[in-house]
Amino acid sequence: MSDGIEVEQIVESKPRRMPLATSLDKEAIREAYEDVRSDLTDTEWAVFKFDGPRIICHGRGQCFEEFRQQFGDEERAFGYIRIQMGDEMSKRKKFIFLTWIGQEVGVIQRAKMSTDKALIKDVLNNFAVELQAGVDTELDIELFREALNRAGGANYGTGIREEN
Repeated sequence: MSDGIEVEQIVESKPRRMPLATSLDKEAIREAYEDVRSDLTDTEWAVFKFDGPRIICHGRGQCFEEFRQQFGDEERAFGYIRIQMGDEMSKRKKFIFLTWIGQEVGVIQRAKMSTDKALIKDVLNNFAVELQAGVDTELDIELFREALNRAGGANYGTGIREEN
């Protein structure tokens, strides 16, 4: 410049990395969702995980123990599970939507889960209870049943009262 002032330009050596928007494999997710909801199949759960910025159907199954094993400390995931509820007079299927954020997941990925959850809930939109978990001990069938009982309102049993 003519005033004798030097202007230093700051040039970045590499482009800034912008986080990619999350997308869904909607057809596979919807198919798994309908499979879990169907009375014509034995499928009791489906798990949805991240493949890069895309949420995909990771697995389906019938055993709760298998469902528990789908979640790791370094993972973010969603689960949809069917649990039979009721008593000897009335049996019915209830559904739980689970958000899993493992203990090793970073802060930014944790923060993104709220918007990512909104995306998948557009497909998985029918459930009685929504839970969030992050450690193995929270993946307990009895805790899930208790949450469904609390959400279900009246809980009639055999009609036999306990003596005090």
